[in-house]
Amino acid sequence: MAHVQHQTMRRVLRREIAGIIGLLTDEQDFAAMRRRYRTFTFDDHASYLQQVESLLRTLASQGSHTTVALFDPEEYAEFCAEHDLEPDTPSSRTRFTAELAATGATVPYDGRPLDDLVPNLVDEAVRQATWEYATTLLSRIGTCASCGEDIGRAAFVRASDLLVRILEATGPGERHLVCSVSTEPETLVAVLQADDDQHGTPHLDEAEALEFTTVLALGIATQSPGGLVMRTSSPDTTDRVYGWRLRGEGLEPLTAGEVFDAYCTDIDSGDLVSPESGVDYCVPPDLRDDGHTPGHTH
Repeated sequence: MAHVQHQTMRRVLRREIAGIIGLLTDEQDFAAMRRRYRTFTFDDHASYLQQVESLLRTLASQGSHTTVALFDPEEYAEFCAEHDLEPDTPSSRTRFTAELAATGATVPYDGRPLDDLVPNLVDEAVRQATWEYATTLLSRIGTCASCGEDIGRAAFVRASDLLVRILEATGPGERHLVCSVSTEPETLVAVLQADDDQHGTPHLDEAEALEFTTVLALGIATQSPGGLVMRTSSPDTTDRVYGWRLRGEGLEPLTAGEVFDAYCTDIDSGDLVSPESGVDYCVPPDLRDDGHTPGHTH
């Protein structure tokens, strides 16, 4: 009888345990794992993904919560070297996957097919990498030679103030913002979605807002070329698109024609994209900004 009770308790406890699966979303990463590690015994990337999806569905049917993490072979090799682990063992891969739960790009499994979930996971990885890179660059700028103020921190405060002004000036509705800053070796892009709650207060994803503000701050701190484009949507009204260019420590409004050019140009190829019907390209509202955040001396 005691043995049966222990088995029942273990089944109950199993439902209390959250799991994480490290996923190789890229076929090249999968091939690298096969080539490097004898104990990685999967043969085909497509069948590997099918088996992972089947496992996720099974765990969900049993009431288990599972998080999917992006498994990167290069980061795994670095992790093993740093912690003096033998990389060609399942236990090392498991330990690395557990580390990803706290530090890596993850998304919860919610029953969606992997074909739908994987793009979100990759987007999360890009977002996290962008934030980490921008944060590193900000931290390396140092202090102002004349006043000793931390330039990166001051730029972040300034960027936060500008974001608040934008949200307050653009009124209620759904707002989709894109901030781009030209850095070497590539342009950094951050996206932010702001939707009003039932009281008309903008609701932001904290991680998205942090990344967006950090990228904007980097542009301000380094005086890099960049800009911000916003699209607003409200029921029974035409969508409106407007934007600003980075100018010094502030944002300079774009003309309607400049907004049209920015929004209707492919960011990768530079080719023109057909404008959407029912969309107005406008001059942005006044941010009531004098160019400086209170208490900021630069």
